[in-house]
Amino acid sequence: MPAYAQAQFMGTTPIGEAVFAEDAYTLGPGDRIQINLFRVETYSGPQQVLVDGTLNLPLAGTVFVEGLTLQQAAAAISQRYAPFYRRPIVTVSLLAPRPLRFSVSGEVARPGSYVVSLASGSGGADLSAVRLPTLTSAIRDAGGVKSAANVRQIQIRRTRRIGPNQSTSQLITVNLWNLLQRGDLQQDITLRDGDSILIPAARTLNLAEARQLASANLYASANRPIDVVVVGEVKRPGSHTLASSSSNSDANERQDFVPTVTRAIQAAGGITEVANVRQIQVRRQTASGTVQTLDVDLWALLQEGDVNQDTVLQNGDTVLIPTATDLNPAEVTELATATFSPDSIPVYVVGEVNNPGLVQLRPNTPLNQAILAAGGFNNRRARRSSVKLLRLNPDGTVTEQTIPIDFSASLSAANNPALRGNDVIVVGRSDLTTFSDSFESLVAPLGSVFPIVNLLRLFGL
Repeated sequence: MPAYAQAQFMGTTPIGEAVFAEDAYTLGPGDRIQINLFRVETYSGPQQVLVDGTLNLPLAGTVFVEGLTLQQAAAAISQRYAPFYRRPIVTVSLLAPRPLRFSVSGEVARPGSYVVSLASGSGGADLSAVRLPTLTSAIRDAGGVKSAANVRQIQIRRTRRIGPNQSTSQLITVNLWNLLQRGDLQQDITLRDGDSILIPAARTLNLAEARQLASANLYASANRPIDVVVVGEVKRPGSHTLASSSSNSDANERQDFVPTVTRAIQAAGGITEVANVRQIQVRRQTASGTVQTLDVDLWALLQEGDVNQDTVLQNGDTVLIPTATDLNPAEVTELATATFSPDSIPVYVVGEVNNPGLVQLRPNTPLNQAILAAGGFNNRRARRSSVKLLRLNPDGTVTEQTIPIDFSASLSAANNPALRGNDVIVVGRSDLTTFSDSFESLVAPLGSVFPIVNLLRLFGL
């Protein structure tokens, strides 16, 4: 039986039951080798593996060597010279390895075909300088895995020719999660020329695992800008680009910026005052066209420090922040101090205050504080018992509410509501001020005719 036939295999191989020696270099079209036939200098010399995987040797003729190790090739060549020499001794060494080609598809940043040039051994006698690519190096060449990747069931399809018109097919399933969690280097399988790597999408995503994957060196680079869409209860809904301010590719610098849900919300101007941060959704389209949905609870991030809720985003994600149906005043106040809330909101305080106009306040600031920020009531002219609050609703309507003023009141929807962006607080005139202003407008035209009126005004009568 020919030497190469002893390694024939067809079927599916999980890691741990490898059929071929993973560290052995196998020959293929384009390899340059040195053949030495002991004590037969005439038939010794360099040869190149032809495109059909064969060698055309003097006297011996055609010898198929594709897919064979150097030792197996030497045995095959020796067998072909056996009819002409008694116990021929053949040695084969590698002079110049061929470029290795492989493809990567699925949940990677840059799917496609890749070619890796290999270093040759020293003088054809040492293969230690021939560095065959591994699965992890191939993934890094393809830009890294995406958040949607299922690294537990990576598939490597390997086709191996065993003759001029024969080949075998092997499907290897790799669990890189074992490599990341337990350091199982056996999962980092050595690639062969022509391997096809498929990174499938996970059916369901675990927030904790997604964050761990994002910290691995297999993850798509965080230094590349990504485009995400943020919709719902944010200040500036729409498409936003998340990019690191530094182009430094150092591993420590890489951790300075990770495109997460909170960063996307910050880029969108922060949440509105009616955002439901407990039921945020991240929608992600996979390479196969299916849509994954991740449920994110940023309230758990604030209350329990669950950083896994601040999941890492990938290019093309959509972040949906729904509207809260029932707002708790205490929660509203706490949300206002969160990093994903806007730094300030514009509120207009007009009428009888000491400094009327636009004031910038923290989100969900109580109405009482807005009045104080505008300098407080004008003691001589303001109606101090109540104010009017005008609010533009998301549907375009405007609501008007009369709020009784009690500066000792705590945050409440009825007596001291939390403010929203572009609210207008109208501080009216007191009854006396209204009467006085009306009286002045009435008697002003008579001032030039009746000087006594001006005199009475001078003394406040």
